[in-house]
Amino acid sequence: MSIQTDRSRQLLAESKLYLAGGVASSLRAAMKPTPLFAVSGSGPRVRDEDGNEYIDYLLAYGPLILGHAHPSLAEAVGEALKRGATFGLQHTGEIELGKLLVEALPCADRVALSGSGTEAVMLALRLSRAYTGRQKVVRFHGHFHGWSDAIFTSFPSPDMKQAAAAASAGAVPPGTSGQSELSLKDVVLLPWNDFDALEQTLRERKDEIAAVISEPIMCNNGCIRPKPGYLEKMRELTAELGLVMILDEVITGFRLGLSGAHGKFGLKPDLVTIGKAMGGGIAISGVAGKEDIMALIENGTVGHLGTLNGNAVATSAALATLRELAKDGGSAYGRMERTADRLVEGIRSLLAKHGIPGLVNQAGPVFHMMFIGEEKVEDFDAFNKRDAAKYARFAERMLEEGVLIRPSGLWYVSAVHGEDETRATLAAIDRVMAGLHS
Repeated sequence: MSIQTDRSRQLLAESKLYLAGGVASSLRAAMKPTPLFAVSGSGPRVRDEDGNEYIDYLLAYGPLILGHAHPSLAEAVGEALKRGATFGLQHTGEIELGKLLVEALPCADRVALSGSGTEAVMLALRLSRAYTGRQKVVRFHGHFHGWSDAIFTSFPSPDMKQAAAAASAGAVPPGTSGQSELSLKDVVLLPWNDFDALEQTLRERKDEIAAVISEPIMCNNGCIRPKPGYLEKMRELTAELGLVMILDEVITGFRLGLSGAHGKFGLKPDLVTIGKAMGGGIAISGVAGKEDIMALIENGTVGHLGTLNGNAVATSAALATLRELAKDGGSAYGRMERTADRLVEGIRSLLAKHGIPGLVNQAGPVFHMMFIGEEKVEDFDAFNKRDAAKYARFAERMLEEGVLIRPSGLWYVSAVHGEDETRATLAAIDRVMAGLHS
């Protein structure tokens, strides 16, 4: 099968006359054979300007948990626009959403709304520093917490270029050129899933450290789960030493379940960041956490600003999305997981059939596929042994088969992917693997 992308190529050339690089986010520039220009989407499928239709596992890099143009979401957003998109005043939609979040998230005594995952992380870090009176933040190799100067470190993947600077002599490599030279001086970068490194660092530097920030599952880089007891040990140590534990659930929040990964794991971090799936494709994020920390916003110790924070369109979208996910006892989560299970099982069988070294790490309805000779990938060092270039070629050929996937290897499954999409996807993988040379 061959697709035509002439129109997308023409539009990219035109876009470059006005937009830097021709794309609105650097991630999109990595798509081969060319960044696509979408014209519409419905359910689990998206169409481009050349008339090609794709089964979509990119899902806008995660937010489209209900797929494209879900009727409930579209209706809620449309009604909000009729009433007024944003006011710069309070409205009852904020109360409704705040109540829903506090009831759904085990760690949440209070919430604060913002516009993006990056902003939510910025707020969580400021709250942590103000609460503890300390400056340092522990974060981990391979985790992603947005692209603000103070937390964005190098991130090796085909669609996020790794910084050239090496992490030598204790230096933390920036995620991009142009970051302030001092921006990462307060970051302590550790290997994840290493019990000894975590405990030694926290005990030795407890008087400097404000917070430990971690994804509950290392989704972007390998979909790697925490080792048994690791997050529990993190919770134990941070509580003992008076440090703030932040779980970054911008990806996992509302994707693994309404209570997030911390709910599924039975954890009570001090703060959680949420975003992506919460708005179903409309920009919204937030921080949820303990009352005494969140009180720093109320008493004015920590300023929380944002012209569009809690706007009526965003809160309506989040309410519609979360209520849809909660229907029938959260049956959407079972559907998503069953679909992901069938895809993962099928991919593993096809890797074996074609004699291609590879594996798939799965966490519910999100998984990471990689070409690698290792039998298992449980840490960032092992993940970096994958053949990223080969997978990027695979993603390009899958596009020609009508399947849209991220060239880094991360797949998202929505509530509206089903048997038809699964069968067609596995058939496409079979064809692509048959012609995939090492």
